[in-house]
Parts: sequence; C-alpha cells; structure tokens
Amino acid sequence: MERRVVITAGSAITPIGHAKADILHSLEKGISGVKPLKNDGLLSPYIHSGVFGTVDYPIEYDFKRSYRKTMGPVAYYACQVVKEVLEASGLDQEFITSGRMGVAFGSTHGSPTVQREIYKNFFSRDPGQFSNVSAVDYLRSMVHTTAVNISKMFGITGRVIASSTACTTSSQSVGFGYESVKFGMQDAMICGGADEYDTTTVAVFDNLLACSTAFNDTPHLTPRPFEEKRDGLVVGEGGGALLLEEYEFAKKRGADILGEIIGFSCNNNGGDMILPNADGIEATLRLGLENARIAPGDVDFISAHATGTKMGDIIEARAIHSVYGDRPYVSGLKSYTGHTMGTCGVIEMLLTLYMMEKGYIAPTLNLETIDKRCAMIRHVREIRESDIRIGAVQNFAFGGVNTCLILKKIED
Repeated sequence: MERRVVITAGSAITPIGHAKADILHSLEKGISGVKPLKNDGLLSPYIHSGVFGTVDYPIEYDFKRSYRKTMGPVAYYACQVVKEVLEASGLDQEFITSGRMGVAFGSTHGSPTVQREIYKNFFSRDPGQFSNVSAVDYLRSMVHTTAVNISKMFGITGRVIASSTACTTSSQSVGFGYESVKFGMQDAMICGGADEYDTTTVAVFDNLLACSTAFNDTPHLTPRPFEEKRDGLVVGEGGGALLLEEYEFAKKRGADILGEIIGFSCNNNGGDMILPNADGIEATLRLGLENARIAPGDVDFISAHATGTKMGDIIEARAIHSVYGDRPYVSGLKSYTGHTMGTCGVIEMLLTLYMMEKGYIAPTLNLETIDKRCAMIRHVREIRESDIRIGAVQNFAFGGVNTCLILKKIED
C-alpha cells in the first residue's frame, strides 16, 4: 500500500543566509551570496575562477566533544541543520531512536579539507608525519560521514542511505527517503546533503573550463542562468535537511506540514558522463510526472538545475519546453547561492517550499538578456505574486544522473 509523504520541517545553511527570515530576505531583495574566492595558500592562485558561493557568517555549533571528534566541516553543516530540524519537529526521542526513523544524507566526496591533511601526511618526506593521521580521520573524511554522524549524534537507528552522486546527492537522498516512507519501510526520514568549501572542488570544474571567470571583480553578477553572457557555474557550499513523515502519522501528532512530495524520478543518460543529455533529462521529467500521476499542465513552477553553463542551460530549456511547453514559471535559484554541489537539490526544495508558503516566485538573478536558445520557456525575471500549487525541482549530475522531485502545497 502506498502512503502519502509530507515534509514537516526543514533547515538550511546557505550562502544567502541560515535562518528562514534571512533566506527569504535575500530572495525578496535579490541578494546574491557569491563572493570572492577565499585564498587557501595552495590552489587558489592557479584557479581562473575567482568567485564562490560562500557561507561567510558565523555559525554557533553546540555539539558535545564526543560527537565533534568524528566530524569534519561537512558533518558540522549536516548535523547542525538536522539538529534544527529535529528541534522544530516536535518528535520525541523515543520515536527518533525507535528504528521507525531513518537517515538519507550525503555529500559529494566527504570532507575534502580533512582528506587534504591526510594526503599531506601520507606524502610527507618525514616518515614521522604518518603518525599524525589519527584513527578518526577516516571517519571525518569518508563519503558517508554526514549520514553516520547524524545517526550517532541523534541516536537514529533506522535505515541509513548515503547517496554520493555529485549534484544530485541530496535530491536522491530526499527521493530515496520519500520512497522509504511511501512504501512503509520507515515512518519518518531525515533527508538532505552538505558540502564544504574547498578549492579542490573549484579546481576540478575550473580545469574543465566549466567555471565562471568573467565576473571575478563583480561576483554578485554571476552565475547567470539562461543569460546571453553566462560563462559557467559558480561552486558553492552549505547544508540542508528536510524531515519527511507519513501523512497520517504527522497529522495525528499535530505536526506543521510544509508540503507534500507526490513524485520522484531518477535515471541515467546511459552515455557521456560529463555532457548533459536532452533525451535523458526529458525522460526524467516525464517519469516524475508519471510517478506523481499528474499532467504537465498541473505544474505551476519549475526550479531548474540551471547552473549557468553554456550548453547545460540550453539543453535543459529545450527539455523543459518539450515536456511542459511555456506554461509553468521557471527560475534558476543557483543564481543566488552558486552551485552548492551535493546540497543544491535540498536547498532548492526548501526555497520552493518557502515560495509556496509566501505566495510569490523569486526571479533568476542576473537574467538581463535571455539567450535566444533558452527563450522558449517562461522565465521569471522579477519577483511576482503567484500561488504555487505544484512545483518541480530538477537536478542533473556528472555521471549522467538525473532527478526530479514534485512538491504539492498541502490542501487537506
């Protein structure tokens, strides 16, 4: 038996703010979180892109030392947003530790800052440096460090899913959590993703000539999704979490309901691992609609993946038009935060939920002149009042992984 799945709490650490009020302020005022790239004294002097979506405000972490010792920066982001979600949820500790609640959480590659220190010691000419690698360094850097540190800190004993599929990491996490609740394997799932600042991430995309470089002196003017002068993505950082619950369970305990997940799809292009694929993306969007049991005309708003790359935006715009025509409004929310890698999907879901609640759609920043090759869809260029009843959040990743999540405003 399929069960309804609702979202009852959410939190995010983003380049445009941490608290809900700060994030909404940035959306409403068109404030970018893209700043000059931080100097790491190692790779930054050799990177052409000089911009980054950065979390440059202080965060107060109140974690016991016994938890901190296995946490790298990425786990700090993850555990902080989960802490905030659970505090807001009203769930009691007995349920959280009952085994009826699980974790679906991931990152692109664990904690690169910790990994860098490990390799530095490994390749040091001083054999004594090897002893500087502690027993917990692997736990701080491993790819599933977010999921297991969350489980440990909050005593969650249900299933653990640790997706690591680059830009679709948190989208998969939410999707797999949705399926876990929908099909009765768990009554609740804490889902999301996190990625931390490190120039190694920027260097990878910079080396592929995929990063924005033309706006190093004016960081707030990039990225520019769907815009004629876009010149690449902007790497970002942050963390986000959503609490998913079975509808009747949430309703019975009187939980606040932010929205309902009614569809999820995930597939692979089955070909090139870097270049986007129109057929694969289009198939994902149609599968999402089929899973949600709705028609394309039912969707009011699309949060596009929209990284600001030259070909990626064109292919996505064509896929959207092929499936939806020009009816739904479309925004590229990475224009505010940069591309927050493994956490972009959950952050964009949370922003979509906020806009559903407030009754408006935030525009794509920096969209001055729409690229004619992307002009066939309904771009949002200024903030506009709109009742989003159903919204789609789509993300695509290296390796050819595509996802689509469909959210519905709760009505009963």
